Amino acid sequence: MGDKVKEHPGAAGRAMAADHPASVRNVVLVGHSGSGKTTLVEALALTAGAVNRAGRVEDGGTVSDYDDIEHRQQRSVQLSLVPVEWNGFKINILDTPGYADFVGELRAGLRAADAALFVVSASDGVDGSTRMVWEECAAVGMPRAIVVTHLEAARADFAEMTRVCAEAFGADDPDAVLPLYTPLYGPQGPDGHAPVTGLVGLLTQKLFDYSTGERKESEPGPDQLPDIEEARNRLIEGIISESEDETLMDRYLGGEQIDLKTLIEDLERAVARGAFFPVLAAAPAADGARQGLGTVELLELVTGGFPTPFEHPTPGVTTIDGRPREIKPCDTGGPLVAEVVKTASDPYVGRVSLVRVFSGTLRPDETVHVSGHGLADRGHEDHDVDEKVGALSTPFGKQQRPVTHVIAGDLACVAKLGRAETGDTLSGKDDPLLMEPWEMPDPLLPLAIEAHSKADEDKLSQGLSRLVAEDPTMRLEQNQDTHQVVLWCLGEAHADVALERLRSRYGVQVDVVPHRVSLRETFAGRSAGRGRHVKQSGGHGQFAICEIEVEPLPGGSGIEFVDKVVGGAVPRQFIPSVEKGIRAQAVKGVAAGYQLVDVRVTLLDGKAHSVDSSDAAFQTAGALALREAAADAKIHLLEPVAEVSVLVGDDYVGAVMSDLSGRRGRVLGTEQTSGGRTLIKAEVPEFEIGRYAVDLRSLSHGTARFSRSYARHEPMPPQIAEKIREQAKEAS
Repeated sequence: MGDKVKEHPGAAGRAMAADHPASVRNVVLVGHSGSGKTTLVEALALTAGAVNRAGRVEDGGTVSDYDDIEHRQQRSVQLSLVPVEWNGFKINILDTPGYADFVGELRAGLRAADAALFVVSASDGVDGSTRMVWEECAAVGMPRAIVVTHLEAARADFAEMTRVCAEAFGADDPDAVLPLYTPLYGPQGPDGHAPVTGLVGLLTQKLFDYSTGERKESEPGPDQLPDIEEARNRLIEGIISESEDETLMDRYLGGEQIDLKTLIEDLERAVARGAFFPVLAAAPAADGARQGLGTVELLELVTGGFPTPFEHPTPGVTTIDGRPREIKPCDTGGPLVAEVVKTASDPYVGRVSLVRVFSGTLRPDETVHVSGHGLADRGHEDHDVDEKVGALSTPFGKQQRPVTHVIAGDLACVAKLGRAETGDTLSGKDDPLLMEPWEMPDPLLPLAIEAHSKADEDKLSQGLSRLVAEDPTMRLEQNQDTHQVVLWCLGEAHADVALERLRSRYGVQVDVVPHRVSLRETFAGRSAGRGRHVKQSGGHGQFAICEIEVEPLPGGSGIEFVDKVVGGAVPRQFIPSVEKGIRAQAVKGVAAGYQLVDVRVTLLDGKAHSVDSSDAAFQTAGALALREAAADAKIHLLEPVAEVSVLVGDDYVGAVMSDLSGRRGRVLGTEQTSGGRTLIKAEVPEFEIGRYAVDLRSLSHGTARFSRSYARHEPMPPQIAEKIREQAKEAS
């Protein structure tokens, strides 16, 4: 780092297997959609020599699929890995989606990386979602740097964007967010806009001109030195304030000139431990150019300032039965502990797993233990199986380059792990282990689907199981009350991608149908009913009469059956038959076809026949009695009510609370939290929050989060209940 010019590695930029963890850097790119992450990845690959111009692999000029339109679209909604080599270092660049719907892919990238590069557009600024990811990284101490893109925009202002970044990301210490380089501008055009042609290295006080497509170093002119000196002094003070050498600040304030080597070493240490966050600038290479502006500086920062995998704490590891297991960080000779951070299905090679190895060394054709636990509520069965590893490879676009091994600290793709799912642990078959899972966002947008045809119905189950195996942020529900198949997604874009994958990958066409909420029915007051089932049609007839009384119970009581028959009016052996018939009818409902709950049914009297009475006859009589009691009573429709917690920025509290009230919600209280946010707790009918995941994102500009949990069923307003009853009559 520190503005050093290094030999362009040319074709050596094609990263293969690493031989030592110290030579690996794992960096994840974070930023909102349109910030320029994918373009930046391509520019870095070009500068590192992995491609000889955008979209062409450096292998004799053969065109790859790296930059085709379809592949770029795929990369916009999923995590992708681009490994490159720079000065003997293998850099695994993890490009994450910028859409909020694919935050699961972003979390996977954060899990696999050791440092994060936040990409900020000079024309768009910092959005709320990016701020929230910054805070997630800060909570775990992940090293971060910032790169400003789109400096070619007419009103782009690097100095202003640096100030915005310091304000957004440097809440605790704005002086920890400072530029390492400032833009070098060319002559103004007719529109008054001066293009960025190079960078000024503040520490070395050197100019780096990219205007010819090759990085050229020169000395600044006398007129440029005052501005450089001012920015340089602030940068030096920021570095020294984070130095582990407590005497350095006193020496600097005393007038001592701190040598460049000491400053660079202190800068690299501060960046690696997540105490200082440098700001850089970057732009893609012009047509025919070899290097994009700022890409050399970024690669130098990644290799010199970002931490090695040794400095990444290993997530918690246990044995399969839950006993803690101590694992040394990045021990290539230790027990195998690897994690599947992404799963994809390839039409030619089957399932492909992107794996980060945390301990040991993974080799092709060896048998490993695959463990998956803790996602049963999302349609993933717990599993512990032994599987043989297929080919190991490192990806570039759609190509897969074979590797002979994958050491601790590195990432690679593993073929033919048929049972492995995203989030699973790979370990030795004789020493099975389990890694603590990373936090997954809860999918809160329901998508009810039905097979389009009989042929689709036959393939639906297998297609859905494969879909959720790839994406743990998706939850599959077979709703027992509504008999619907429901895919719970993170948003509309997430749902659209899921449907397209079902169609294109697994050949399953589905229809989206309205999502039904699990309603209930109950009696509003006491009522009585008489069930008479008497038939005579030659031979044995059917005879059963019973009289019941129904009264409401508190919520959550279910169905209570009480026997108060005296004198043997209903023989003992048929009383369970009456109860069975009543409970069967309660499941079917008595008014609008929804399950009856929270009532006490008392059997008071009845009649039997010595020959024609039977179990089936009294079951029918019990059901008839309940229906007659319901016909003479007021029946409440009960709707589920959810307890909702919304974490939202203070600027949007009023709008969110007003919106909740409009959804028939009851606000229970608010609580101030850190970071200028408020936690709102409310109870809202589930009828009103089917699309809340989408609506809240729009209302808060993507800055709010919410969670929901079932609270209870309660009577719905009469006008809404009547509308549902009418719909039930029309449907029947």
